[in-house]
Amino acid sequence: MEYKDYYKILGVSRSASADEIKKAYRKLAREFHPDKNKAKGAEEKFKEANEANEVLSDPEKRKAYDTLGANWKNGSGFTPPPGWNHRGFGGPGGPGGPGGAGFSDFFSTLFGAGGAGMGGGGRGGFQFEDDDDRFQQRPAPARAKIEITLEDSFNGGTRQVSLADGRTLNVKVPKGIVSGQSIRLAEQGPRGSDLMLEIDFAEHPQFKAEGKDIKVTVNLAPWEAALGAKVPVPTLGGVVELNVPAGTQSGKKLRLKGRGLPGATPGDQTVSLRIVTPVPRDDTERGAYEALARLFEGFDPRAS
Repeated sequence: MEYKDYYKILGVSRSASADEIKKAYRKLAREFHPDKNKAKGAEEKFKEANEANEVLSDPEKRKAYDTLGANWKNGSGFTPPPGWNHRGFGGPGGPGGPGGAGFSDFFSTLFGAGGAGMGGGGRGGFQFEDDDDRFQQRPAPARAKIEITLEDSFNGGTRQVSLADGRTLNVKVPKGIVSGQSIRLAEQGPRGSDLMLEIDFAEHPQFKAEGKDIKVTVNLAPWEAALGAKVPVPTLGGVVELNVPAGTQSGKKLRLKGRGLPGATPGDQTVSLRIVTPVPRDDTERGAYEALARLFEGFDPRAS
């Protein structure tokens, strides 16, 4: 196991004050935070700085670490001195074993997996912010589900949302958002966290959504299916005319390209056609069906 010189990692002397340690850590965390610095090795440097700060910013851990002495070389082989695991930090047998909380084996051997504070591993559910030279940890986003209509997604705009805690918020709904996606509301969660609102679509009387695609069923009269027709079809953007080819069978699907939810690539609308047979209301209409049966004598709809 390699020895880690936490003072060298932060770039401070062994006599550095708590303020100097905090300042050095802030500088490194800003420089190497993985959300800002995508260079190779940046995340590892960020984790090392976080681990060094975890030890040197805690008076008890720093005092214990300092008892190891200043003669160790960073990266050299290291074995904790006899009796170290009785210092009250959990030792190598601590909860979770080596590498707990995202820290190195060196840290876990000295302080146990349970010895890490809330910053464990540098990212464990926390985000770092740098605002007006302040550096603080913010809780991971809270999550909730909201139900919107397909029209809300199609048109976009602002709508009021009632939360479980009794608050009512005005939420901007982006055009084309789909079920399962989330809207982030900055600092609207508990303890100043962001609030992630996961979208769910309310049941619609006509349409069903699959991603950005919309599905609808349209009824046809038998003569419309047999002879072909132009029929009105509802879409989220209004009624359009659909050309139904002659000889259409029940269950046939036709596509209206780009008539689904909007987006860089808008969804389509699939129209499922269903033939509806009118019930004869009198002898005249019944006679029409009988004449049709004689005309198509020999036709067997179950033959296929």
